[in-house]
Amino acid sequence: MFDLLISGGIVVDGSGEAVPQRCDIGVVSGKITAMGDLCGAAARRRIEAAGAWVTPGFIDAHSHSDTYLLLEPDAPSKISQGITTEIVGQCGGSGVPALCEVSLASDWASMVYPRLGNSDGPPQPGPTWRTVAEYRELWGEIRPALNARLYIGHNTLRKGVMGYEPRQANRGEVAQMVRHLEQALDEGAAGFSTGLVYQPGKFSTTEEVLTLARAAAVRGGGYATHMRNEGDSLIEALEEALAVARSTGMRTQIAHLKTSHSRNWGKLDAAIELIEAARGAGLRVYSDRYPYTYGSTELDIILPDWASDGGIKVILENIDTAATRIRIIDELDAMDRDWSGVVIGGCYTEESRIYCGMRLDEVARQRGESVGAAAVWLISEGRAKTGAFFGGMSEDNLRRIYRQPWVVVGSDASLRAPTGPLGADHPHPRAYGTMPRFFRMVTDEGVMSAVEAVWRMTGLAAEAFGLERRGRLAVGNYADIVVWSPDKFLDTATYGKPHSYSEGVHQVVVNGAVSFDGGIFTGDRNGMVV
Repeated sequence: MFDLLISGGIVVDGSGEAVPQRCDIGVVSGKITAMGDLCGAAARRRIEAAGAWVTPGFIDAHSHSDTYLLLEPDAPSKISQGITTEIVGQCGGSGVPALCEVSLASDWASMVYPRLGNSDGPPQPGPTWRTVAEYRELWGEIRPALNARLYIGHNTLRKGVMGYEPRQANRGEVAQMVRHLEQALDEGAAGFSTGLVYQPGKFSTTEEVLTLARAAAVRGGGYATHMRNEGDSLIEALEEALAVARSTGMRTQIAHLKTSHSRNWGKLDAAIELIEAARGAGLRVYSDRYPYTYGSTELDIILPDWASDGGIKVILENIDTAATRIRIIDELDAMDRDWSGVVIGGCYTEESRIYCGMRLDEVARQRGESVGAAAVWLISEGRAKTGAFFGGMSEDNLRRIYRQPWVVVGSDASLRAPTGPLGADHPHPRAYGTMPRFFRMVTDEGVMSAVEAVWRMTGLAAEAFGLERRGRLAVGNYADIVVWSPDKFLDTATYGKPHSYSEGVHQVVVNGAVSFDGGIFTGDRNGMVV
């Protein structure tokens, strides 16, 4: 007697090699226990998959859902596109450990979360956990629908030890960061990440990063990096990342590989050659990419360094002070930049929300002011949380990056929902549409076969992050399974209307639980910290 039997589907096993073929899959206690012709078997639940593909669950190789999985455990924007596992804690920012009031990203810290054991106390924003152990205990009570592999963010550690101090860390501070990282890894985290373009990680030395990476390597952890630069100094930043890989030997992920700004598009050849050389020397180096040419982060990243170094407190002080606000506006207006490539994302007041999805230069025209003035007003309205989408990437390079056999798929997005606390902002459409957009792009345009595309979303991603018994459909592996129609697999989310589910996914099974069924989030959730 199977707990679940998926019958009549066309199995694409995630190996990148096996030919799709009709095959039934039997599941017991969250794992695949039989594959083949099981038409005479009994099962407590049966899914008839005739005409559909049956594949491993998709792995989002670069996600920021760390705390939102506790807030919206059905994970609607992700599971509806077939994602069953997310690699979280990326770009140097993680939901754990929560060492102080400024250690978490401001959008995470502004939310009200469940408490362990529904403990007493008035609801208030901010984390209700501190360590990885406490986070995992709360996870066990809430049981999100997806699996998560936790990476520990360098910026999170640094803020917890020394706040947003715009300086190098001293030996004692680095030692404190190492101790917190070691504790997190001992309690179940799987790696270490950096975001060296963001505060306060941008003030760190390579040696500081190496010290932390070595500590993670001793415990078998992986390394993922949003490099120090993805444009003018792309090659130098990549060399720094590969130096960490060479020094530690650890599995290394180059986050969302890109060549920002048209003047740097020609650097892709050199970047690919560096990574190929590292892999040829035996280093386990991979990369990920989202299938869009607009990135996303907070709008305040455009501010001059002097106006933002020191974090949100410094940013708000500078834009709330008349003299420095004028100076910021003047410097922004003097920049040689195409502001039409900046689109406004999440806004947080009634006055500013009307500009969500609009280009920054259009906002300025509507408001009858300069681009610099409009940008500063938006940042002020959002109290340094206003989001934005940034263009400047090449469509041709995007496809060339996906042709590299070491590149997997990552959304670079936290999960969202059309309603509730995660439905109030204006996210990048990649939160809802990454997997189908990737699949349609690479298969419709002949970049790769459909079988290879599935491998990129499953088996290769599992290899890149050391996920055992996931990413492949095989007896003994965890039953993370998607039943879907490849010809109907479409993204519908846009920059103007991002809260829109993908199409073509019929059922999603996570560790044996059918969590998404015919467009319904069933509430049957069995996600794990893996």
